[in-house]
Amino acid sequence: MKNGGEIYRVEEIITRICGACNIKHVEVFATPTGIFASIGSKGDNSEVKTFIKAIKYRCTDLDKISHINALSRNFVRGKISLDDALIEADKIENLKPFKLPIQLFGAALASSLFCLLFGGTLKDAVVGIFVGIISYLCSIFLGKYKISYFIVDFFCCGVATFLALLSTYLHLADNADFIIIGTLMLFVPGAAITNALRDFLTGDMLSGVARLTEAFAIAIALALGAGLVLKLWLYIGGIF
Repeated sequence: MKNGGEIYRVEEIITRICGACNIKHVEVFATPTGIFASIGSKGDNSEVKTFIKAIKYRCTDLDKISHINALSRNFVRGKISLDDALIEADKIENLKPFKLPIQLFGAALASSLFCLLFGGTLKDAVVGIFVGIISYLCSIFLGKYKISYFIVDFFCCGVATFLALLSTYLHLADNADFIIIGTLMLFVPGAAITNALRDFLTGDMLSGVARLTEAFAIAIALALGAGLVLKLWLYIGGIF
């Protein structure tokens, strides 16, 4: 859940794992901020234990989601014991992200290609590479301190906007707007929007509304970051 997984998939995994452990009574309720599970070894409601796990920090890590899905399938099919599954789950929890050069390469490639896609020139795309790298480095640095991703997106978007305007002012690029849009695509909450729609389709309205609100708030943070810097740039006499 904290790595960006879908609500229904979290509930399904917990239910299937409990079923593989011969736990007959299983009730799971998951939200983006917490998981509530009641389990019992008997079919009736006697001796039922309830567990609550709060989710205080969330991110998007599809690599961990893929590993967890594979682990749960192997456990349910009996290909791995409970002890080995717990050890493997610990390894997945401590799994390191992709190396920094790979992340920066992806950020540079995405920002420059989106810049071209929206109509920017080759000069804009080249500048977009460096703007994307710097903005992504800012997000990594702020992310280490567990700062709210609303503030992180606001700050990174402001940095990207300033660099795009500065590069245009220095005649290093032709169109600041395409550079800004291309870099903003790095922070657009695409996964949150997709998960919200999937939650709606599976009938989980509460989680769908929560994720959609989260995506909307991130979009507002991005717009505020870009708008504030643009306003200040024009206020001090910058050329746009």
